[in-house]
Amino acid sequence: MDKTLVLAPQPRNMIENSMFEEEPDVVDLAKESPSYPIDTDDVVYEPRSSRLLVRGLGENDLDEDEEDYESSARLLGMSFMNRSSNQRSAASSYIRQHYSGSCSMPSTKTMVVGVVVLVLVASMLMVLYFLLGCNFTTAGCQKTNSTMDSIYPNSTNGELFPWADLRLPCSVHPVHYNITLHPDLTIMTFQGSVSILVQVLNETKNIVLHSSDMNIIKATFDGKEVHFLEYKPWQQIAFKFPEDLKKGQYVLNITYTANLSSSYDGFYNSSYVDTNGIKRYLVLAATQFEPLAARKAFPCFDEPAFKSTFTIKMTRESKYISLSNMPKVITTDLKNGLEEDEFEKSVNMSTYLVAFIVADFISVSKNVSKTKVSVYAVPDKKEQVQYALDTACKLLEFYNSFFKNEYPLSKLDLVAIPDFLAGAMENWGLITFRETTLLVGSNSSAIDKQLVTSVIAHELAHQWFGNLVTMQWWNDLWLNEGFATYMQYISIESVFPGLDIDTEFLNVRFKALAKDALNSSHPVSTVVSTPEQVEEMFDSVSYEKGASILLMLNATLTDGEFQKGVTQYLQKYKLSNTKSENLWNSLSQVSKQNLSVSEMMNTWTVHKGFPLVTVKRSGTQVTLTQEHFLLNAENSTDDSSLWHIPLTYVSDKCSVLSSCKQVFHLKEKTATLKLPDQVKWLKFNVRSDGFYIVHYDEEGWKDLIGALKEDMNVLSCKDRAALINNIFALSRSGKVSFRQVLNLMDYIRNENETAPVTEALFQLGQIYRLLDKRSELDLASRMTSYIEDHFGSLMENQSWDLETSVSKMTLRSALLEMACSLNIRNFCVVIDSWIPSDLMRTVFKVAAQTDEGWGKLLDMYKHSINDPEKHKTLEALASTQDVWKIIWILQKSLDGSEIQTQEFPLVINTICKSFAGYLYAWDFVKENWDKITQKFSVGSFAIQSIIMSATSQFSTKTHLVEAQNFFSSLGTKGSQMRIVQEAIETIKLNMRWMENNLNTLQSWL
Repeated sequence: MDKTLVLAPQPRNMIENSMFEEEPDVVDLAKESPSYPIDTDDVVYEPRSSRLLVRGLGENDLDEDEEDYESSARLLGMSFMNRSSNQRSAASSYIRQHYSGSCSMPSTKTMVVGVVVLVLVASMLMVLYFLLGCNFTTAGCQKTNSTMDSIYPNSTNGELFPWADLRLPCSVHPVHYNITLHPDLTIMTFQGSVSILVQVLNETKNIVLHSSDMNIIKATFDGKEVHFLEYKPWQQIAFKFPEDLKKGQYVLNITYTANLSSSYDGFYNSSYVDTNGIKRYLVLAATQFEPLAARKAFPCFDEPAFKSTFTIKMTRESKYISLSNMPKVITTDLKNGLEEDEFEKSVNMSTYLVAFIVADFISVSKNVSKTKVSVYAVPDKKEQVQYALDTACKLLEFYNSFFKNEYPLSKLDLVAIPDFLAGAMENWGLITFRETTLLVGSNSSAIDKQLVTSVIAHELAHQWFGNLVTMQWWNDLWLNEGFATYMQYISIESVFPGLDIDTEFLNVRFKALAKDALNSSHPVSTVVSTPEQVEEMFDSVSYEKGASILLMLNATLTDGEFQKGVTQYLQKYKLSNTKSENLWNSLSQVSKQNLSVSEMMNTWTVHKGFPLVTVKRSGTQVTLTQEHFLLNAENSTDDSSLWHIPLTYVSDKCSVLSSCKQVFHLKEKTATLKLPDQVKWLKFNVRSDGFYIVHYDEEGWKDLIGALKEDMNVLSCKDRAALINNIFALSRSGKVSFRQVLNLMDYIRNENETAPVTEALFQLGQIYRLLDKRSELDLASRMTSYIEDHFGSLMENQSWDLETSVSKMTLRSALLEMACSLNIRNFCVVIDSWIPSDLMRTVFKVAAQTDEGWGKLLDMYKHSINDPEKHKTLEALASTQDVWKIIWILQKSLDGSEIQTQEFPLVINTICKSFAGYLYAWDFVKENWDKITQKFSVGSFAIQSIIMSATSQFSTKTHLVEAQNFFSSLGTKGSQMRIVQEAIETIKLNMRWMENNLNTLQSWL
């Protein structure tokens, strides 16, 4: 699933208070107490005057069980001091009494008996501890699991539910599903029945599977009606049997009804706006099952490892078509205007890849090898599908050749869904997309085509990585997403070299480094269990970091070993599930180097974060040291992580040609590199192919900066961009002064390449927005002058004419948008004549600052059927400085009445960039949190984007406290999300950077 290409680029904590503070209203909302569940509706958010103290979010002040008990006691109105007094009183009866007089020495026999008694008592206590589940804390045994009630939860009817884990038992596996569905688009419901052929692998009295928001009418097991139990919090249903089911195959039939989902997952209804600006309802139902929503469309074993085959039948009105993963076999006329489509039996696949659509779409098709490739869209957009078709066919040919495993299905459909939250979804044989990421109009720019090509390449790569071979569990999501992300860049660089995808990949790696430099980050492969944790895995670490470490590995291996290992991996594990080590083993087997791929790559997947390599040179001797790089190392735990780093470097002797690259494997904390000759300077991490950053000693930085000022072309444009990225990161972490950053930036006046210029503008833009949001007006003005001084000449050299080079378009867009947003030299005026499509967003944003212009843009947005143009228009509308317009667009994008709700994260992101809107957006998020989480799942990428957009530019104590209070008030509705920790950590980093650098900025800008 592609989530990275939907929104504008995002910028990427612990809350510390002791529970023992003398405060009457201390509440721990950081963890959910299993014994005393918190009713989050009873927790009221109080703004800045709130007396709520926030503890937790990862702190280790207490034993977990003691902390849960304590927080629950507080919520029940119990005084901590009174409870402690009672415990002391209760404990006093066990204090040994002291008698006066002497005490004779006990006999040996008495001592032996005493020891035996003590052993027996200790043994009994251990039995109580392990069998009854007594959790001992400093307050004694507060909780026991002495009955079945505390082991198994209660189902909806009050009976004990026979399973007590979020993960399903492995005793029963599905073999095949027969699914029959009949959606009614008029009343937004559907009827369904599923017949599941199951294999009992181990004798059991229970069958447990997933079901969510369904009205189950009847269930039979091997032809006999059976009773079922439901436990809604875990979205599970169970069938209990009086005797053990013997090993073998059985058939479970379930008939049910349900509502079409009103959010963007499960089986949901959609709509679209036609050329007349009229919203057409009742015309479309589509699915989005990844990661945990197949259970909302049919009862199933909804985990990736429970692969099965599927046969699907769909009843629809005759005016619609239906699509599913496999080709249609037959259509049966059911009379009364209804028809039933039956589809071929599928290949073995996971439930999250199942898909079906009912709609009034049109299509175009083309054959590639043995596969019919088709692109579907609403009728009004039939002219916008050809580019996607041609692109998909070329990429399919590339992947068939690269993987040496041909795409296994006879058809491949790409469908543009008007209401779709993710960028796209890789359902096997039926890939669904946002219209923006699939459709290309006649006036779309090459940058628009780059976006569409990237998403198609990503989803087609998933047909092998994710579909043909699937991760065992969501902890290894990166095996799907990291590989698909990496392969999208590999394939486009090969098939569409003119799209300059290499620069885009470099920017992606920089963003991944920024995310992974936080304490709140996580390992590439990490433990997940709850639905919210699964949702949170769809982030920059799984996608971009996963892709980045694969690039580093490919750059380390030689003679096509990476491709050979990947091919072997796919062949060995096709139609099954894998873990990370399976991939490393396949690559190790083909590598002829003296290198253990498993040993090296495990250090990159099991450790959080990435290394900082510090370089100190003395003559020909170079001392190299590695450490975990953190932007906020003050709050980090002791981290002795070591990475196996394939260090690459060049010198002034040879620096630009690919053959210049030298490699040194750094495995220890410190190592020494001996150079063959004296050099003037060294540059490590060639072209930023490695996932680490580099710090040089004072002389090292001085030599590199001097070399750039003398002739910047001694380093490649990627290496220059990497130096800019690294020195800003080092400044933010406090390892170099901002004065050193400005020293490096002196060379930028001569820079004209896209990668270093756009990176410098991005970094300076972030600082400008922080100053602007703090109302540091003088410094913000000086930063504007600094940007004008260093980039003004390059800005003046940009034309408003048609441009064909993607690299030059990207450079021009970045420069002119910065110039317009800061009003530099009056570069920007509203143009009534033809506008190059890559500059539409920039021009539209200028036009949106007037009432007349904003009104015209709104009318254009309502009636346009060109999705790239519509997207740029919406960004412009959201960039207004008019408060009433800001409030209007926030409301309309959330309720979906004028603006599609799927665009709400983009609206928040755009509004928060401006001084006029960022506080209104933050207040809107707080006041509408319940509505927002009804639309977007807690932990989802959309929620991650909303939270970071709303908070990432805060840099004051007031905003920190306000954010802490708000997020802690959410309880299980959000306070435990990793993104909340990331948001708090980012605010603290902003505060610290401002405190440390305001004086420098005053002196040097």
